[in-house]
Amino acid sequence: MSNYLISITKNQDLKDGTIHDPKSKLKVKAFDLLQSRFKPRHGEVRFFVTAGEETIAFETEGYDKHRQLLILQMISWYCIYLGLFEAQIHSTWPRAFNLN
Repeated sequence: MSNYLISITKNQDLKDGTIHDPKSKLKVKAFDLLQSRFKPRHGEVRFFVTAGEETIAFETEGYDKHRQLLILQMISWYCIYLGLFEAQIHSTWPRAFNLN
């Protein structure tokens, strides 16, 4: 598994960081759905992670036909970094939550 970079501003929670892949220049933004508001953007790829009480949305920034496997690797790497070893990645919105 590759190593990625994480960027977090001073007023952001660790679960609201951005994952950077230095090779492909792809960015994947994380949104802690219990703390922040998530509004999907057109043309970007998104996945959702559930792990116990945690629910995190991930959305690409600047998606340009990157392989979905790369996106999934970045998300799984980030979940391991956060210690969410029981994380489950979903391609659609988990039905227990509402986007509104």
